[in-house]
This record gives sequence, C-alpha cells and structure tokens, in this order.
Amino acid sequence: MTTDTDSASGEPALTIDELAARAGTTVRTVRFYGTKGLLPPPVIGARRVGHYGPGHLARLALIEELQLQGMTLAAIERYLHRLPPGLSDHDLAIHRAVVASWAPDTEERVGPAELRRRAGRPLDDGDVERLVAMDAVRPDGDAYRIDPALFRLAVQLLDLPLSEEAILAARTVLIEHSRAAAHALSQLFRAEVAERTEQDAKSLSADVQPLVVQALLTTFQRSLRHEVHQWLAGQEEPRPS
Repeated sequence: MTTDTDSASGEPALTIDELAARAGTTVRTVRFYGTKGLLPPPVIGARRVGHYGPGHLARLALIEELQLQGMTLAAIERYLHRLPPGLSDHDLAIHRAVVASWAPDTEERVGPAELRRRAGRPLDDGDVERLVAMDAVRPDGDAYRIDPALFRLAVQLLDLPLSEEAILAARTVLIEHSRAAAHALSQLFRAEVAERTEQDAKSLSADVQPLVVQALLTTFQRSLRHEVHQWLAGQEEPRPS
C-alpha cells in the first residue's frame, strides 16, 4: 500500500497519479500548478520518477478551497506567494481552515459515484457508514447530502487510527466549546456595536469574523501542542518502583 511518505526514509512516496487521485484532481492540473509555481517540485527518485508528500496534498487542498471562494488563478498565486516559506502540511491545513471559514454554510446533493470522486480515494460501504455516523454525509434517497468542507475533513478522519466512538466524542466536545466561545465573543462584540448603525454593525461583523476564526484556530493549535507535549513528557517519566 502506498503511503504519503516512505516508512524507512521518510521521503515523499506518492506518484503524480496517486497524488492527483488523493486530491480529487487530474494529473494535468497537478502539472499545471507545478509550472505556475503553486506546487513545489517533487522529490526525484529512482528511474527519474517524481514523488510527492503530505505538503503537496495539503497545498492542493488549500488551492481547491481558494477556488471555492471564487478566487481567480492570479489571486491564488498572490495568496500562496505571500505565505511564509517552509510551511508544514499542518500549517497549510490551518490556512485552509481559515479560508473555509469565509464561506457560508452550503449543502450539495451528490450521487454515489460523485461522492467517491469527491473523496479522492476508494470508499467502501463501511467508510460511507462512518461518514454518515459523523454527520458528514446524509442519505437522501438514492443520493447523499454533504457539506463540502465538512466532507473533506471527515474523509481525512477515516485514515486516522481512532475509533468511531472517539471521533464522535471529540465532535461533541468541539461543538459544545465552540458554541460557548461563539456566544461569549458575540456578547462582547455586541456591546461594542450597540451604539452603531445596523450597516456599521454588519460591516464590523464581516471584518471581525475571519480574524476571530484565525485567532481561535491559532490559539487552539498552540494549546493542543502544549497538551500533547505535557502528555508525552508524563509518559517518559520513570515509574516509581
């Protein structure tokens, strides 16, 4: 089975065909993005075969999200060229999450074949059942209703070694705490715009929303990194005899 990186060397191990399939795009598109400088060049391996890794996949996902926001290719180029050099695939995922937060809630109805094409990977009946359990897919007759951003996230969760119960419990925690944070922040900003006109209040809300989302994502990322570090450090401590 092909993975994003070779287990022995840690080098990228996706061929261009596999990268395109995982990203839900075409080989021609991947090559086009490469010529435009939107994707870093692949690692050239044996027999002059180019190999790609998680960073390429994350950058393709970010490009797709920017396209969904209606950005032109020129605007996408400017956006990507302004990013700091050396971003990891995790950093790119954060940028993609911020971009996705700009979009209004959307829902699409897709057939089984389109559902699997959107996934960019094979989906068996068990995978679809897990996506339904995560509320990322809702059966609708002979088709499905999906939120495109939530669907892409849920498909990535299929590859994690987590039980369905753990994923659903995590979802509950995130929903409860995000709603609490949203309520507290809305109360704070409501006081700030109480004396302003309705149009000014709407304008301020539109300006503040992406900043608040980015702040929440960055703060959460750092907090989670700290918690994981503390947890691993505790595991490394010698047990009392």
